[in-house]
Amino acid sequence: MKIIDKHILKSFLVTFVFCIILFTLIVVVIDTSEKTDDFSKSQLSFWAIVTQYHFGFIPRIDAMLFPLFVFIAVIFFTSKMAERTEVIAILSSGVSFRRFLVPYWIGSIFLSSILWLGYQFVLPKANTLWGTFQAKYVDNNFGGPDSKSFIQNYYFRMDTNTYAGLRSYDTANKLGTNFFIQEFKNNDLVYNLRCENISWDTASKKWKLTNVQERRFTGDKETLLHKPTLLMNYNFKPVDLSRDEYLKDRLPTPELDHLIKMEEIRGSEGINALLVERYNRDAIPASVIVLTIIGATLASRKVRGGSGAHLALGVILSVTYILFSRFSLVFATKGNFTPFLAAWIPNIIFGFVAYYLYRRVAR
Repeated sequence: MKIIDKHILKSFLVTFVFCIILFTLIVVVIDTSEKTDDFSKSQLSFWAIVTQYHFGFIPRIDAMLFPLFVFIAVIFFTSKMAERTEVIAILSSGVSFRRFLVPYWIGSIFLSSILWLGYQFVLPKANTLWGTFQAKYVDNNFGGPDSKSFIQNYYFRMDTNTYAGLRSYDTANKLGTNFFIQEFKNNDLVYNLRCENISWDTASKKWKLTNVQERRFTGDKETLLHKPTLLMNYNFKPVDLSRDEYLKDRLPTPELDHLIKMEEIRGSEGINALLVERYNRDAIPASVIVLTIIGATLASRKVRGGSGAHLALGVILSVTYILFSRFSLVFATKGNFTPFLAAWIPNIIFGFVAYYLYRRVAR
């Protein structure tokens, strides 16, 4: 890596860190001022509020605005380089524009990887932390782990031939009543199980059934068994029985993949929201690379108005990108738009924009 590459990469990363720290401080101050009453009513210490709320809130806000921070950082330091005619000097020395963009590629891939890891594993934990505090001390509306809900008449499919249901289920105590399972083969009922109660046994990580009645059907023959208790290792867990629209935000990606698989087996409605969340965890980090190249190509040319004009244009493009993302999200969750395309179409469209700008500047 040449000296100029190190200079550009260092400027890129330093400006980004400065932007993210500055904006984070501003957002935290504004949010804290709005929630002063809630914090005082909670009677928690300063450190407790920081660890229970801000440790969840800050990663949420930073992940949400991460691509925008990168975009602003690229435009800001590149436009400064253009104002000082550094870009012209570099290109005049025989360096192609493609070669000039190499440190931008390296920096964007590095930052994109950090954001990707954050979306897969860190952000779900932050959402859980933030959501629990919101539910307990602010609005009692997030559906965090401490919130209680009671589900009635819940039916689902366990696999291709097996169906199950409960009369009621308490998600807080992980206790259900009137549980049943029906298994079919060639449209004929071959197995039927009913029990009075079903509860999650935390020690064995299995379901405990009480007052169980099992029926097996083989041709015209029926076998009936009664058991006071029964431990079963079913393919669903307590989290799978929770009707929580925010659950997808709190699950690490491996658990989210499991939930999607289970919901597909059950044929559940509203699975598009889960799929969009899953694809977004890959698409949003990729947007860092796209926006970096757009920012570099826009700001590398010296224009009247300097960095101010570049930043104004950058904000317009950022808002347009966000609008594309929101519209595609709505169409996917409320309409028939493919979730994969909903997550990736902003990147695809702006990828073409980046390519067009690159070809135009490279001439």
